[in-house]
Amino acid sequence: MNATPCPGCGFLPSVWAMTTKTAHAVHQIARPAGFPAATDFARTSFPVPQPAPGTALVENILLSVDPYHRGLMDGREGGFELNSPLEGRTVGRVTASRDPGLAEGDLVFHREGWRTHSLVTLGRGGTRRLRGHEGVPLEAYLSILGGTGLTAYAALTRTAALRAGEDLFVSAAAGGVGTATGHIARLLGARRIIGSAGSAAKVRHLTGTLGFDAAFDYHDGPVGEQLAEAAAVSGGGIDVYVDNVGGDHLEGAIDVLREYGRIAWVGGLSMYNGDRSPAAPRNLFEVVHKSLRLEGVLVSNHTGLQDELEDFLVPHLRSGRISTDTTVVQGFDRTVEAFLGMLGGDNVGKMLVRIGG
Repeated sequence: MNATPCPGCGFLPSVWAMTTKTAHAVHQIARPAGFPAATDFARTSFPVPQPAPGTALVENILLSVDPYHRGLMDGREGGFELNSPLEGRTVGRVTASRDPGLAEGDLVFHREGWRTHSLVTLGRGGTRRLRGHEGVPLEAYLSILGGTGLTAYAALTRTAALRAGEDLFVSAAAGGVGTATGHIARLLGARRIIGSAGSAAKVRHLTGTLGFDAAFDYHDGPVGEQLAEAAAVSGGGIDVYVDNVGGDHLEGAIDVLREYGRIAWVGGLSMYNGDRSPAAPRNLFEVVHKSLRLEGVLVSNHTGLQDELEDFLVPHLRSGRISTDTTVVQGFDRTVEAFLGMLGGDNVGKMLVRIGG
């Protein structure tokens, strides 16, 4: 197996001239110190594996780069091993199978990503055949019908139990989970939806394209003050907060949540990249004063909702009422570039890498 460091995200474009005999993967070769560098990764080339009994060979088409990947790179228990292919949500097509549940040509979702070819077994590690809804783009299965959409759906319908007519705030609203949260909340009958984002362009996208009622750039001033101003239009409060950030966003949300409000805590962008600043807000005791509920959302606890999610959203995807909201980077050679760009906020919606057609 040949490993080539990745200076400047340097998968050379000429390398991606894949033959049917050669596969490629991305390895993590060093632990990041703060924000990851391209030199923390390497490209490897190896023969396309042949399926053993009970497995199928998948040629990958789309792969996902996600914020949670950063948290698995520090070497803590359960994280990524060095000098091994990274894992990630992926969609591909079966090209050879010795798994009786998978046939050549099947489209599958699996987690053996960050490589061009994968060996999978139906039902193992979340591997499943895609239902193949007519009129639904493949990108949807890694965005609003994938882990990001499932996270948003579980947060709203199970953790926070959003009811029609309630007001919602979602942080990092222009990202994958954030955009999915906005779409699903609107379909569930939310009255007013407020979002935060990291640039003026993203704020315009939230209100002008995605239909958020209000949005603000968290760089423009204290989050709590901007949120309170945005919430004043709806009577000075919110009922539900879907938290992708933590820190000052959580503190601001606690201030404006109404009595018996709910917080679905999905992620902590304020603590990624080695920043271990305290995520606990100074007003945490208001959770008691207001009888608030704060609960974490781990998507792996909600995989049983997948069919329910698709049945709920597919008609709206077909009608065009909602969209996939993705930023797609073309070429496996740009996987690390896409990952670093996602961590830096370059994407609108879910960041994906398209490997092939």
